[in-house]
Amino acid sequence: MKARLRDIALQAGVSEATVSRVLNGKPGVAEGTRQSVLTALDVLGYDRPSRLRRKSAGLVGLIVPELTNPIFPAFAQEIENALAQNGFTPVLCTQTAGGVHEDDYVQMLLDRGVAGIIFISGLHADTNADPQRYTALRERGLPLVLVNGYIEGVDAPFISNDEVASMGLALDHLVSLGHREIGLAVGPDRFVPVIRKIAGFRNSMQALLGRSDVGDLIERSLFSVEGGATAAGRLMDKGCTAIVCGSDMMALGAIREARKRGLNVPRDISVVGYDDSTLIAFTDPPLTTVRQSVPAMSAATVRALLDEIAGQPSPRAEYVFRPELVVRGSTGALRR
Repeated sequence: MKARLRDIALQAGVSEATVSRVLNGKPGVAEGTRQSVLTALDVLGYDRPSRLRRKSAGLVGLIVPELTNPIFPAFAQEIENALAQNGFTPVLCTQTAGGVHEDDYVQMLLDRGVAGIIFISGLHADTNADPQRYTALRERGLPLVLVNGYIEGVDAPFISNDEVASMGLALDHLVSLGHREIGLAVGPDRFVPVIRKIAGFRNSMQALLGRSDVGDLIERSLFSVEGGATAAGRLMDKGCTAIVCGSDMMALGAIREARKRGLNVPRDISVVGYDDSTLIAFTDPPLTTVRQSVPAMSAATVRALLDEIAGQPSPRAEYVFRPELVVRGSTGALRR
């Protein structure tokens, strides 16, 4: 106990006697000093005494797609941390192919009396899905925030990355390197982010290269390594010297397909990813990619939900965040 007191005191910058008073719930300690001691406990990994533990302000559901794509764990971690710092307990619900459906997760969360739900790339991103599921939740007064997807008429704040700007950044970079035959490998075009990526690709090809005949340069596949490889292979067969992908996982598939064909990235073909998910900087070659503003988008998501829970609704709009192009080793100048 003595060593523990000493460690906490050093971390908090107070005396051991002050630490003892805080741990034992004694009066006479300024609130700022008390919080410093409690923070030191958390930083050092000590459990708080039960009477000093932060009481949960309630449960918040967080529904995300499969965690095999590292961008979704990145969002989950940021959002869970922000919720916990505000006293809420996050309940993570992960969707997998053939697993629990989003609607079933929602019912489970409702049964547990959650204070609100955050949806990331859920059915609100699928234009074939029925928006009534979200309208019904809002009609019962449940606060919602929907990330990376949009449905007109749903009474909730939306947080999105700027997909059109993402394509502009990627294509401007590739055109500056001399590329003209640039392909786009994306997922199914029933999803709102894919629809917007395709629109951004068309706009940028027209603005940068004066090309409107780009339908053959767009390949739709699955958001996976295998899907990326398949789409990239078709684009390579069409003579593309550069490929923009709808996710980092697809970009890794494109690189794999290039190597399978004996091509070097970036000497023979350039590849751009999307997300800048964990460890992408350490691939071979390090991947040039469009970075989503995960920390800023997550902070805005939690802030919007907390405002909704507090009865101070956010403006009913879509908050669109500007992405950033991160140039690494998978793109290079066109070989003449």
